[in-house]
Amino acid sequence: MGGRLLSGCPSPEVGTDGGPGADAHVSDALTTDAPIADAYVPQDAFVATSFQPNALGTRPALRSLIGDIGALDAANADGFRLPPGFTARVVAVSGEVVPGTSYEWHIFPDGGVCFPLPDGGWVYTSNSEFPLTGGVGALRFNRDGVLVSAARILDGTSVNCAGGGTPWGSWLSCEEFARGLVWETDPLGIQAPQARPALGRFKHEAVSVDPSTNQLYLTEDEPMGCFYRFTPATLTPAGHADLRAGRLEVASVSDGAVTWFAIPDPEFTGSVPVREQVEAATHFRGGEGVWFHQGVVYFSTKGDNNIRAFDVRTQRISVIYDAATSLDPILRGVDNLTVSCCGDVLVAEDGGDMEIVVILPDGSLRPLVQIEGQDASEIAGPAFDPSGTRLYFSSQRAGTSNRGITYVIEGPFHAPV
Repeated sequence: MGGRLLSGCPSPEVGTDGGPGADAHVSDALTTDAPIADAYVPQDAFVATSFQPNALGTRPALRSLIGDIGALDAANADGFRLPPGFTARVVAVSGEVVPGTSYEWHIFPDGGVCFPLPDGGWVYTSNSEFPLTGGVGALRFNRDGVLVSAARILDGTSVNCAGGGTPWGSWLSCEEFARGLVWETDPLGIQAPQARPALGRFKHEAVSVDPSTNQLYLTEDEPMGCFYRFTPATLTPAGHADLRAGRLEVASVSDGAVTWFAIPDPEFTGSVPVREQVEAATHFRGGEGVWFHQGVVYFSTKGDNNIRAFDVRTQRISVIYDAATSLDPILRGVDNLTVSCCGDVLVAEDGGDMEIVVILPDGSLRPLVQIEGQDASEIAGPAFDPSGTRLYFSSQRAGTSNRGITYVIEGPFHAPV
């Protein structure tokens, strides 16, 4: 189900590990709206092994320069509007072999994150939001930002939308269908991927980890979706969350105060979907990206174009951006998000103006990039490299085949402290 991701080593083509090949369902999936079978689960879904932590590199101390970034220039020949001093380039194109590797970049690239490595390089993981043959691909870069290898690290899963990185070095890839799972995967492709049904079976969008409590926060991409918290039953010998068992709870919000209620049947073994099992649960209009930063869980809801902040210390939730009431409603179609070292909330648009817009700590908004000529696409997977000077992301349905392009923007987003 995965290919080992080592510098300079060839990486397996999609489907060579026994999972379905990438082309097996391409034509059907692109031309039909047939739903994915709710009962779909890969044959080896429930291997119950804890994740052994990866040795990660350290992130340098940075200060944000994002508040000083200027207005976007006119579009260049590639349709990119960038601030002065920034450049953009293509990293990988869906359906084409990643330069210098044997891995064909996957279709519909979505959520992603960067993992720092001990040698100074990093790995960028990227989901494939494609039915039946979704999975995850990964790109490895050396300390100079040169791409040195690529590989498939998860195969045989479906509609892998967003997810989240963990402090112990795994990528949690979320399946976005009615009985979807969260998969714990190894960015290096060494450890076998593991299904984590204790995190619930529902239309997962994204997940983030509070490193101080080992609790996880999850969003659900449903018009009446919920906001969830997972508390592991035990820790691994290394002291991180063991995701094989624990308590899944749902948020109930009253005047901003959050109360958590246990989900009776998180694995959806009965007939009642997870989001309907607790009467007091608060429903959100399409949960999207989620990110933990310094005691606050930020998450987006696309149905009302809101960005919310949940303070884990006070157990209160607030809206920090609402397009309907904002004096500067330039952010619409809120989707994936990430947070800088210094609390800048970067939000990718699904539709809208095809922008990545930052919400600065003072609440003001600033566009960081806009792509013209790709209105039928969405921006997904924004993630900074360890230096904070490279921002990776994808246009999910870009290119001549509408299968996706992954880019990097380079420039002075941050500087060393």
